[in-house]
Amino acid sequence: MIGLFKKRWFQTLTLFIMVFLLILLISVTDFIFDPIFKYIGAVAIPIVGAGVLFYLTKPIVRLLDKYKVHRVFSIIIVFLLISLVIYLIATYIAPIAQKQFANLIENIPKMVEGAQDLITYWQSNQDMLPKNFEDTLNDITSNLQSYIEVAMSFLFGFIGQLIGFVFALVLVPFFLFFMLKDGEKFVPFVTQIFSEKKAKNLKSLLHKIDETLTSYIQGQLLVSFAIGVLLFIGYLIIDLHYALTLALFGMLMCVIPFIGPFIAVVPAVIVGFFQDPMMAVWVGVVMVVAQQIEGNLISPNVMGRALALHPLTIITIILAAGSIAGFLGILFAVPFYAIVKTIIVHFYQTYVRSQEDEEDALI
Repeated sequence: MIGLFKKRWFQTLTLFIMVFLLILLISVTDFIFDPIFKYIGAVAIPIVGAGVLFYLTKPIVRLLDKYKVHRVFSIIIVFLLISLVIYLIATYIAPIAQKQFANLIENIPKMVEGAQDLITYWQSNQDMLPKNFEDTLNDITSNLQSYIEVAMSFLFGFIGQLIGFVFALVLVPFFLFFMLKDGEKFVPFVTQIFSEKKAKNLKSLLHKIDETLTSYIQGQLLVSFAIGVLLFIGYLIIDLHYALTLALFGMLMCVIPFIGPFIAVVPAVIVGFFQDPMMAVWVGVVMVVAQQIEGNLISPNVMGRALALHPLTIITIILAAGSIAGFLGILFAVPFYAIVKTIIVHFYQTYVRSQEDEEDALI
């Protein structure tokens, strides 16, 4: 019996049982942990925002480190570059996008009226429609205005959430400063309580997680930016109305892996259809061309195969995360899965090595 307790598989099974019991205990005593979760939720936005900027600006800091620039001065240079980018966006892009967005909102009633006229005309010229289909069309036509009102209320609610998000971003510079200044001290601080061999193993795991996050964040944002530029150029070529606003929307949606481009093209197709039915086809052509350039030229060189995730796996993860946690789940599902996959693979490799030498075991 004593020998059973010393078996590696029994110890691992016991660990998993203890983890699940701990999760069950937390769920039962949620009144204790609820304030902690609220605190985490309050600081989540600035931490995530600072984390994204950290991985985007980390190469600049490391480049300046090679030239023996003091870390504080490197951080100041990074902040100046970020301020310059914000200034250029606010001066040259935001006014045009705001004007186009206002014009688009003003034209929505005309587009709705055009859609109603189109449905009415189509109904009057169709004599062989099934009765159920006619009832559905009548229901859509009679309630179209209410559908638009629901969509607009959702939009304004989203804008309200966005304003709260912007206020939370005020804390991002403070978090970013200390991440850039003391980020390299995190790993030594975590590993100092372990023996030398286990500390080396844990450092390897943290390094892999860091590489995974770096590949995903830098790659996904650069790819999204590239798609946004390609869409803007394409929309200008076909003379699509509200080209900058629709391209910016496409760029933001492309942050969502795989399904982002399909969401990005929907408003552009609708606007193009009401501008000219043939324009909707040209919008589809622009998106296909942008996707081909991104898939065959940009992504392989920017992201490479660092994450090694199959498209079917990505779709499954996004659908599951969306049903569980909504938009935030969709946004963070893929990097979370990539980190979990990295951890599991590392533990498995460690377990295999520990069969030959128990000192290689991480736990």
